[in-house]
Parts: sequence; structure tokens; C-alpha cells
Amino acid sequence: MNDFPTGYGSSHSPGGEQFKRGLREFLTGALGSALLLALLVGAMWLIEVIDYTTGGGLDAYGIVGWNPDSLSGILFAPFLHGGFGHLMANSVPLLILGFVAAIRGIGRFLLASLIIVVVSGVGVWLTTPPYYVTIGASGLVFGYFGYVVARGLFDRRILDIVLGVAVAVAYYSLLWGVLPSQEGISWQGHLFGLIGGVLAAWLLRRKGALARA
Repeated sequence: MNDFPTGYGSSHSPGGEQFKRGLREFLTGALGSALLLALLVGAMWLIEVIDYTTGGGLDAYGIVGWNPDSLSGILFAPFLHGGFGHLMANSVPLLILGFVAAIRGIGRFLLASLIIVVVSGVGVWLTTPPYYVTIGASGLVFGYFGYVVARGLFDRRILDIVLGVAVAVAYYSLLWGVLPSQEGISWQGHLFGLIGGVLAAWLLRRKGALARA
């Protein structure tokens, strides 16, 4: 005779099935996120190799301040870098922050990335002195930082809050990059990337009460 109500402690209980389903979705999202970020950063390295072989010829497709002909550079600039050292400095934080940003869904991540790229690029185009060329994925790095931290506040999901706090603690020093500090570094891209990330988190927020992840 069973001393417990049917389903109590069983792996087939609604709670157990919900947990398993949530875990499967999380692991699937994590795998998809890792593959997507690997492809994204891999593409940047491939482009930089091509740029190197052409003597930096691709860099002209970046964002040129106040030049209407360079507005297309808003989409191209994040994939261009001023050498392998510049790309290497962006690759690790881009992989980590991008992975955390994408873990909640690829579609949502792609929309957030587009918002960050546009806001960061337009901000750079408007605030950079005329004829200065800006390239690099730093706007995305700062954007993903702002997105992950703000997502925890706007979505009000426990996992997102934990991830947001962890990212804020680990990468809080990034915030110094939004201030003019070093010649040749686009603080504008950092600042507007951060703004774009927070805006993306707000626009793509999930409505509802605090819920378990």
C-alpha cells in the first residue's frame, strides 16, 4: 500500500515535469547561444583576416561622423576592428556577455542586438567629430552589459535577476568606459551602446509578476 498520495515524489508529477521541461529549454538555449556567439565572433575574425590582407581597406566602411554616405557603416562597424589586438580585446567579453544575453532566446537576442547596433551607431554618427572613423564591437559589448543588467530589473525573473547582478559585479569596471578618457577610444560608442542595451531590455521586457526561472 502506498503511504503517499499518487504522484507525490514521482518524476511524473506536474512539478517534476515542469522542472525537466524548463531545464531542457535552458540547456537548449545555452547550446544555441554558445553556437551563435561562436559564429558571430568567428565571422569577426574572418573579416579581420580579410581586412589585414587588404591593408586595412575594409576599415573605411566604418561609421564616419556626420557623413551621410557612411550611414551604412552603422551596421558594418561592429564587425570591423583596428587590428587583431583590438579584436582580441573585444572577443572575450563579447562571447561571455553575448552568451548571457542570448540565453533567454535567440530571436529576442537578435532583436536586442539590432537595437543596440542602431542606437550605438546613430549616437556615434551624431556625436563623433566629422570625418572620424569609428569601428569595433565595443558598442555591442557595452550594450549586452546594459541589456543583461536591465533585463533582470524589467523582466523580474529570478534567473535574470541573478545573472544581472553577477554581470554587474563582474563587469562594473566597464562603466568607466562611457567617459572620455583615452584618445582613440570611442567613449561615444560605449555610452550609446549601454543606452541601447537598457532600451532593448525595456522594449523587449516580459510583463508579469515575479516568477521562477
